[in-house]
Amino acid sequence: MFSLAGRVAVIIGGTSGIGKGIALALAEQGANVIPTGRRSEQIHEVCNQIETAGGKTLRHPCDVTKRESMDKFRDAVVEQFHGTDILVYAAGCTARKPTLDVPDEEWAELIDANLTGALRAAQAFYPMLKASGQGRVIHVASLGSHLGFQEVTAYCAAKTGLFSLTRSLAVEWAREGICVNAIAPGIFPTELNSHLITGTARGQEMLRRTPMARFGKPEELAGAAVLLAGPAASYITGQCIAVDGGYLASGVNT
Repeated sequence: MFSLAGRVAVIIGGTSGIGKGIALALAEQGANVIPTGRRSEQIHEVCNQIETAGGKTLRHPCDVTKRESMDKFRDAVVEQFHGTDILVYAAGCTARKPTLDVPDEEWAELIDANLTGALRAAQAFYPMLKASGQGRVIHVASLGSHLGFQEVTAYCAAKTGLFSLTRSLAVEWAREGICVNAIAPGIFPTELNSHLITGTARGQEMLRRTPMARFGKPEELAGAAVLLAGPAASYITGQCIAVDGGYLASGVNT
């Protein structure tokens, strides 16, 4: 039910942080995993780990904000692997700033990387996911898909939109045999956000609001990712699974 042997998984934003953890988790279950991002050195590092584990992969950069780049990446995947079974969108960026001070350009950049890029990826890989007969799309959402956080309005708006995109694609593509779901990580220190939460008052408040009283580790997302990527999730679609140490369930912790 959880084996991914022989399946082809594309991980966009799979070269660092949460995306990298998911890429390695799927490779451990037998998938051929293609992680991508903008930085070639990081792509090579993750691909080396995948090959060491016995999987096949492909080294090809991709800029999610450019459709031409996304399409070239897709074509390279199809040329080498002749299809795609699993698409994970883990790309994104964030910035903290009072909402009144956010310029149009910064707003557009955050929406593009966190939301519109996921649409480009879904459109690009749809034919292969449909042809698979058991296609899987996994979006990396956020606690910000459900809650508001101080001074990261554009990020939260994008991640809320990503959950909405997840549901809409799930409805449209269900009859094509494609399951579309999301994972909402709790507080996981990564290259993207560590400056906001490590050793800060903001990070301490987040810890107080987390019943498990600790931050998450990237490998703790592996179970949800493997579940949603494989045969066991054949009747799960349009859902967002929170892996958050109880954050969203919490009211008062003391």
